Amino acid sequence: MADYDVVLLIEQELSPADAVQVRSLHEGLDDPVTYHVLLPLEDAAARIEASMGSLSGGEMIASPAMAMSDVDLEAVRKDCEDRSAAELRSTVAALEGAGASIGSSTVVTDPPIDALAAKVTEVDGREAIILTRPHVVAEFFHLDWTSRARRKIGVPVLHLLEHENFDEQSGGGEGVTGL
Repeated sequence: MADYDVVLLIEQELSPADAVQVRSLHEGLDDPVTYHVLLPLEDAAARIEASMGSLSGGEMIASPAMAMSDVDLEAVRKDCEDRSAAELRSTVAALEGAGASIGSSTVVTDPPIDALAAKVTEVDGREAIILTRPHVVAEFFHLDWTSRARRKIGVPVLHLLEHENFDEQSGGGEGVTGL
């Protein structure tokens, strides 16, 4: 019996409820289901830019010599790597707690959709599931991960919203659909 490989691209750590929801999608399949989890590494440089951008103009004028050294950037990068690895371990534990079989789990540094496409090809994936927070503007312009993945890979792609059950995603919530 061949495995039914599912590649999960997640934006952040899955809660136990998210894991149960993902696992429930494959109950009743005859073939054993194996999950491959991808979590993009948070970009340390973008994190620093975002925090610098949150400073007001007055704060910048008061401290014009505020510069980050290479050591500081490396410390932030290491922190991002550590947090991503911890989130991935927690996600794997949540999925295993829900009865899932994990084939691989990786923190990826490649662009997320490229990593997803490569993993689907590598494991001969039968479907891809993308779990994100709602991104209304990106989804409206079809720039979100799901729209891009549907154009790039040749397997069904399901988009779920993290921390929302199926009823909330299908319109029972605040009018945002996850499918």
